[in-house]
Amino acid sequence: MHIPESLQDLANSKAVHFLKRPKTIIRVFEGVFSLIVFSSLLTDGYQNKVESPQLHCILNSNNVACSFAVGAGFLAFLSCLAFLVLDTQETRIAGTRFRTAFQLLDFVLAVLWVIVWFMGFCFLTNQWQHSPPKEFLLGSSSAQAAIAFTFFSIPAWIFQAYLAFQDLRNDAAVPYKCSLDEGGVVLTTLSRPSATSPVNVPTAGPNSLNYASSTLSPGLTTPKGPHLAMMPDN
Repeated sequence: MHIPESLQDLANSKAVHFLKRPKTIIRVFEGVFSLIVFSSLLTDGYQNKVESPQLHCILNSNNVACSFAVGAGFLAFLSCLAFLVLDTQETRIAGTRFRTAFQLLDFVLAVLWVIVWFMGFCFLTNQWQHSPPKEFLLGSSSAQAAIAFTFFSIPAWIFQAYLAFQDLRNDAAVPYKCSLDEGGVVLTTLSRPSATSPVNVPTAGPNSLNYASSTLSPGLTTPKGPHLAMMPDN
């Protein structure tokens, strides 16, 4: 099947390669999961009881549970968007000292979100189990969706922390490999000469002079013998 040249150019574009990266894909999933968590409880998480017009959280009437899920989901969604924007600028900061700090921040935040979502899943599940059955007419599906995607967020952020750790380990500083931008000097290592590499070794023979010794000590010359002079007869 022949693919038009325009589609080939599109497939080889930087945008497509960026979207195909595992880090980008997992950030998109994290953002979608966070969006579902806070939007489901924000829209249907607060319902009124049959005998009262006052709104209560559908998770055991505990407003802290709904507030926690909405706040955590919203902050996680903003975090995913911010890091997606920073990932697009990764090539510009690839050769600077901010790259390591960015990767370290990514790893630390991923670990923190794993802890937050694990605690949130346990907390929301406990409140849902203690909720009286049929206390609210609506909102049960929204609560279940929020709890389910809270659980799905845990392995997603674990994988994100793993990718960030791999980036930190692969980009570890190597001695004599970094360039000094201030002075424009690049430090490189000198490889040892191998056994097969040609080395110019001066040959020594009975009638040959050592060129290296003469060049190292130009002031030293071969001693000359005494001159014999003929004296005139008187």
